[in-house]
Amino acid sequence: MTNRIPYILIVCAIALIGIYSSVFVVNARQQAIVVRFGQIKEVKTEPGLYFKLPFAFMDADRVQYVEKQALRFDLDNIRVQVSGGKFYEVDAFVVYKIADARRFRETVSGDRESAESRLRTRLDASLRRVYGLRGFESALSEERASMMREVRTDLKTDAESLGLNIEDVRIRRTDLTQEVSQQTYERMKAERLAEAELIRARGNEAGQRRRAIADRQVVEFVAEAQRDSEILRGEGEAERTSVFADAFARDPSFFEFYRSMTAYGAAIGSPDTTLVLSPNSEFFRYFNNSDGTPQPAATAPAAAN
Repeated sequence: MTNRIPYILIVCAIALIGIYSSVFVVNARQQAIVVRFGQIKEVKTEPGLYFKLPFAFMDADRVQYVEKQALRFDLDNIRVQVSGGKFYEVDAFVVYKIADARRFRETVSGDRESAESRLRTRLDASLRRVYGLRGFESALSEERASMMREVRTDLKTDAESLGLNIEDVRIRRTDLTQEVSQQTYERMKAERLAEAELIRARGNEAGQRRRAIADRQVVEFVAEAQRDSEILRGEGEAERTSVFADAFARDPSFFEFYRSMTAYGAAIGSPDTTLVLSPNSEFFRYFNNSDGTPQPAATAPAAAN
């Protein structure tokens, strides 16, 4: 019995190794492809514990794991030409899933790099085609979404042939190349200068129009004021004449005296005024005595200064 113990241990060890090599686990992020003698036997897509033939030598059952979650690859610095003939740099990325693990194994042997390399080539060609049919402004407008859908449609057929499903295609960046950027800057600068000149010209035109209106209004206001002043002055002169006429009618002698005094004040009120008149002249009649002879203080005023 004692001699059999080593053999029993060896048999148990072989059994344990066989059981261990025949069990494989698939988690929630994986799919498992069971390959037997180079042929795909089955594909496990649900998480759990599964069994296969033990020992993977001599091309017996082997398990190849592929991703089940969404995957992504980027395509950067793609130089595309738009419909206007200018070149731009584009960055994009693709989100995809391995929808058919069997086909994925059959076409690219389950190699992600090979599959992504083929999709990159197709993505590059699709981006060039989509941009070539449009102008640069389309990538910055609402048309951007339709451009991404069109690229996704272009990739769909090639992806399905690889067992992949395209979840999304996004254009991350559309930028000017260095030479186009300088040209665009110069064009925008010229446009802004022209716009500034236009605004300045419109401002000058509006200013001249408003100044002309203001000048016309000033002339109208001055003319109306002068008209009103002339009317008031005429009315005042008429009233003044009426008052004088009424005063003359009531007391002609006093009115004549008042007029003479006013004439004296206007004639000899200034020190620079010189009069050469006879003392007996009518102008000096109010400086004489009642008998018509000159007053003593004004004997012979041959000259009045």
